[in-house]
Amino acid sequence: MAKHEHVRVAVIGSGFGGLGAAVRLRREGITDFVVLERADSVGGTWRDNSYPGCACDVPSHLYSFSFAPNPDWPRTFSGQRHIRAYLEHVTDTFGIRPHLRLNHEVMRMTWDEDELRWDIETSRGSFSADVVVSATGPLSDPKIPDIPGLADFTGKVFHSAQWDHDYDLTGKRVAMVGTGASAIQIVPSIQPKVGKLTLFQRTPPWVMPRVDRAISGPERWLHRQLPFTATARRGILWGIRELQVSAFTKRPDELGLVERLAKANIARSIKDPALRARLTPSYRLGCKRILLSNAYYPALAQPNVDVVASGLKEVRGNVVVGADGTETEVDAIIFGTGFHVTDMPIAPRVIGAEGHSLADRWKNGMEALRGATAAGFPNWMTIIGPNTGLGNSSMILMIESQLNYMADYLRQLDVLGGRAALAVRPSAVNAWNRKVQKRMETTVWKAGGCDSWYLDANGRNTTLWPGTTYEFRRETRTVDLSEYEVLRAPAKPSTSRRSAAARKKEAVQ
Repeated sequence: MAKHEHVRVAVIGSGFGGLGAAVRLRREGITDFVVLERADSVGGTWRDNSYPGCACDVPSHLYSFSFAPNPDWPRTFSGQRHIRAYLEHVTDTFGIRPHLRLNHEVMRMTWDEDELRWDIETSRGSFSADVVVSATGPLSDPKIPDIPGLADFTGKVFHSAQWDHDYDLTGKRVAMVGTGASAIQIVPSIQPKVGKLTLFQRTPPWVMPRVDRAISGPERWLHRQLPFTATARRGILWGIRELQVSAFTKRPDELGLVERLAKANIARSIKDPALRARLTPSYRLGCKRILLSNAYYPALAQPNVDVVASGLKEVRGNVVVGADGTETEVDAIIFGTGFHVTDMPIAPRVIGAEGHSLADRWKNGMEALRGATAAGFPNWMTIIGPNTGLGNSSMILMIESQLNYMADYLRQLDVLGGRAALAVRPSAVNAWNRKVQKRMETTVWKAGGCDSWYLDANGRNTTLWPGTTYEFRRETRTVDLSEYEVLRAPAKPSTSRRSAAARKKEAVQ
């Protein structure tokens, strides 16, 4: 076991959020920090998701840090391998390696109200920190549904985020469960090699063409020689997406034209009217995540693919049974069923000021001031917290806004001086959450007629931001101290004074 280590800041996770926090700390002149990572390398979701066809659905130049532009992106939409390499490059370029504590899974972190610090237990030693920045991310822990009989399945089972590269799918009968972003990339990647592919589709997604191409050598040369051209490219991509926001958040009916384009995309590849009907959504485009692919529909039209328009109900030996009664014998089951998003797995491990876990606090739904700080958890903040997700743009924009907030939070603690902590006022969290939820009522995610992973068990959208990234940047530029209570460590009595009092008492006696 490693010896105990105290740091000013402990960052949890080394994906985009954690590495971004580490870089920002160094740029703020803070070097007394560690990055606690449960895996053996950095990369977060781009390390874990290595399934065939894995790629980003946000343009490369927008899906990268503004402070670390990459002029050499090979494609307009980059694949997993290149994004992971980019994160390794950021780690090296900004000197983050000495701060990494790999294979250190956080088991529990507890607030010490006397010392005003967090005590952190990991799988390889203990730490304490004045401030914790949790960047575990919403797409970190795979979710596999509880399917009767699955434990007794005689074949191979794995989740898309835990791909078994040693298992050869060639000629196999495969069940793909789910039709989210991972599934529409996996299906066309494995369809040519499997013997039979059965897709269990509970709800069809809206799929738009993926306007992807290789970035030419002259383009990359131009971005290297004249960096402002890459900045301009990023700015144009950002601006286009900002202009689209009002259709998602205020006027969902404007998405009707895009729906017609999406239906035309189905018709181009799916000639069978019955199959086309099964693949056409009945909800408003945008209510669930809009997916991008040129290969998904053509793959579904192939003779070795069946689409079961229902969820997976049970498993009987090596037979999978759909909710519609369809029975299919398979050799492998691949789950593309998403992640624990509205029930963050880190939450039960965070114990706050009153001895309650973050999971207890969030049992009726996640909420945090400006997506960062939660009531009852002083000097703790999260990156990509509640209501910071996006439905049409790059999460890197939101992460960088939250890094601004983190930096100012630490500056405020410096100004306060001494042993101090900031505890967000419950009234501030409630006011913020009421405002966010009120704005959510007019969004396509709330009024679009679907049930998505954006919603929690109570039907509230606790994941997405109902506005532009510019609005969020403005809201997180600085910390408003009126929204916080300043905590001071209790004064410790002087040993010499106690001794004098004891001597006086003895003299009287």
